[in-house]
Amino acid sequence: MEAANVSKLIELFTDGACKGNPGKGGWGVLLRYNGHEKRLYGGEAHTTNNRMELMAVIKGLGALKRDDCEVRVVSDSVYVLKGISEWLPQWKKRGWKTAAKKPVLNADLWMQLDDLAARHKVEWKWVKGHSGHSENEIADELANLGIEALASALD
Repeated sequence: MEAANVSKLIELFTDGACKGNPGKGGWGVLLRYNGHEKRLYGGEAHTTNNRMELMAVIKGLGALKRDDCEVRVVSDSVYVLKGISEWLPQWKKRGWKTAAKKPVLNADLWMQLDDLAARHKVEWKWVKGHSGHSENEIADELANLGIEALASALD
């Protein structure tokens, strides 16, 4: 590939996992840019799968060293993708309340994600989980490594 054709696109492949829901959780991110990859993961002792899905995207976007990047976030979480593209604008208009006037679950993480996403040009893409998509499988492995590392630290 010629240098002039090198993409400025940053790809984030994200996944969350939980052993029990709630339970021990992990998040994983495969970050790809210009032929280079970085793998990130972590975990939390008492959490939910949805929180870990959100945390994966937050940690991925948070790892970017500058603002105004072109980013493609690939996730198998309908919750994250519908949340960011469909539900979030309405939640903000209603003061972080659902249509049923109840507090938005995981509002703390949605606020962080909203702030981080606003700093970049983000394309959101859904992929079916556990379907053989290689980068999604890596993100899933990383999320499970986050749980294993947490379990080891707690033992």
